[in-house]
Amino acid sequence: MSAPIVRGLSELRAMVSGWKQSGETVGVVPTMGALHQGHLSLVRAAKDGCDRVIVTIFINPKQFNNPADYDNYPRTEEEDARKLAPFGVDAVYVPDGPTMYPDGFATNVSVGGLTDVLCGAHRPGHFDGVATVVSKLFLQTQADRAYFGEKDFQQLQVVTRLAADLDIPIKVVGCPTIREEDGLAMSSRNLLLSDRARVWAPALNTAMEEMAEGLLAGGDMATLRAKAVAQIERAGFTEVEYLDLRACDTLELLETPSRPARLLAAAWLAGVRLIDNIAVG
Repeated sequence: MSAPIVRGLSELRAMVSGWKQSGETVGVVPTMGALHQGHLSLVRAAKDGCDRVIVTIFINPKQFNNPADYDNYPRTEEEDARKLAPFGVDAVYVPDGPTMYPDGFATNVSVGGLTDVLCGAHRPGHFDGVATVVSKLFLQTQADRAYFGEKDFQQLQVVTRLAADLDIPIKVVGCPTIREEDGLAMSSRNLLLSDRARVWAPALNTAMEEMAEGLLAGGDMATLRAKAVAQIERAGFTEVEYLDLRACDTLELLETPSRPARLLAAAWLAGVRLIDNIAVG
C-alpha cells in the first residue's frame, strides 16, 4: 500500500492542526522526488525523532537555471509513494505549481553571504529559489523539525540560516551523506548518467578523499587541488567547477583545515553536474 498523498494546502493544514492539538511533534523531509536511499535515510531520522512525518515532493522551477534541466528532472511520484510506504509516513505532500506560486506571486527569499560562493556563484538565483520554496514548505507544514542531507552542504547551511533569520520555529537537522558502495554520493541526478559515465563517477569522491588526507598531513592546498583536478579530469569529467576547502559554519575559503572544514566540489560528467563534500579534520 502506498503512502497517503495530500495535494491541497487546506487538507494538509487540517491534518497538522489535529496532530498539534494532540501534542504530537511533526517532522518534514522536503524533496523533489526521484527518491533514493539518501532520502529514505532522512525519513528514518524523521521517524525516529518525531511523532508524525510529512515528506514533500515538489520539483521547484525557481531553483533551476536551465529550463531543460527542469524538464529532464525525473518525475516518479507513484514509485516514490511505494518506496515511502514501508516507513509509515503520515502524509506525502505533493502540491502543484499554482499552490506554491499562485498568480501574482511576487516574494523572493534571499540569504546573503552563504549563497555568493560555490553553487551560488555558478548557478545565479538557485539558492533564492531554494530559500523561497523551503520557507513556504516550513510554513505550510508547520513542522517542528526539518531533515536535510549533508550531501547538499551549502543548501543545509542556507536553510538553517533562513529559519534562524526569519524566526521560523523549526529545528533544521543535518543527516550524513549516503553513498553507493563505490563511494558515489547518492543523488537523483545519478539517474541521468549513462552506464559508462556511472562507472567513472566515483572518481570524484576518490580524488577528494585523497586530497583531504593530504591536507590533514600538512600538504599545500594549491598543489593538492591541482593534482585532484587532474585526477578527476583523467577519469572522464569535462569540467571541475570548484574544489574548495571551506569553513563549515560560514563557508569562508580556507587554505588549511585550521577549524572545522569541508572539502566541497562540483564537476560535470557526460552532461550531468555532480556535487559532493567531505569533512576534513
